Amino acid sequence: MEQNILDCVIVGSGPSGFTAAIYAARADLKPELYTGLEPGGQLTTTTEVDNFPGYPAGITGPEMMMDLQKQAERFDTKVHYEMITKAEFSKEAGGVHKLYAGNKEILAKTVIISTGATAKYLGLDDEKKYAGGGVSACATCDGFFYRGKDVVVVGAGDTAAEEATYLAKLCKKVTLLVRKDVFRASKAMVHRVESTPNIEVKFHHELIGIEGENSLVERAVIINNQTQEKSTVDVEGIFIAIGHKPNTDIFVGQVDLDENGYILTEKGSSRTNLPGVFAAGDVQDHIYRQAITAAGSGCMAAMDAEKYLAELHG
Repeated sequence: MEQNILDCVIVGSGPSGFTAAIYAARADLKPELYTGLEPGGQLTTTTEVDNFPGYPAGITGPEMMMDLQKQAERFDTKVHYEMITKAEFSKEAGGVHKLYAGNKEILAKTVIISTGATAKYLGLDDEKKYAGGGVSACATCDGFFYRGKDVVVVGAGDTAAEEATYLAKLCKKVTLLVRKDVFRASKAMVHRVESTPNIEVKFHHELIGIEGENSLVERAVIINNQTQEKSTVDVEGIFIAIGHKPNTDIFVGQVDLDENGYILTEKGSSRTNLPGVFAAGDVQDHIYRQAITAAGSGCMAAMDAEKYLAELHG
């Protein structure tokens, strides 16, 4: 039995995956999209999205993802609620790429990887309990809701320093918890933190719990890991800024990655080091990490895939 070779398979279902699907479908590539374990990606854990153009009243993350999916399906994108567990990419131009969802083999001329990244959390039960009620991993997404309020930021690297200085412009006070006695952030970022009057840095401090009523954050429970002294800080928001992990485990050894596991793409394009394999969204972007930039790179990936196929077919 001859197996069907698809023109385009999209792996992942956040804003980049669905936007890629919309553009690929309109280019008549008949894309098939595999959602993975978290259909809709990181945005499904975001309650309010207020910074995506075209939604003057705001929209919830899950609703926005449903809108994008419906739009992709209107142009005949086939959506599979399955996870790609293995990939075998061809290194030849015009080669056929193999993807596996469990035992199912999928053959494709082009693959768009839009598997995203996952925010790292501390692993406290309270983080789940208060998710959407004051716990966030993205200051630029959620900082607006804490205007004039007190917040805590957890972390010691550039991400934490950036989030703290961003929030300091909006919030009354930012308490930055650093586990060791030094920052891991660059000197420039440390200087920005130190020269911001409403940021208080607590070295040797860790978040160990969160308290509040009705799943809304009211206090951060912290510990001094030198003296073991526990205390609480009255806050309404807690930002976990200990980094992200790109979802690239199944592509290791095939697609070129940077030292943190993000897919490397050619400057100004979505092309990876392999012909016919493209990457879009947070899986290749550790700088902007916004729904709108992910959507834009999804559009680029679909257009790059269409161009690649057109050149193959002469």
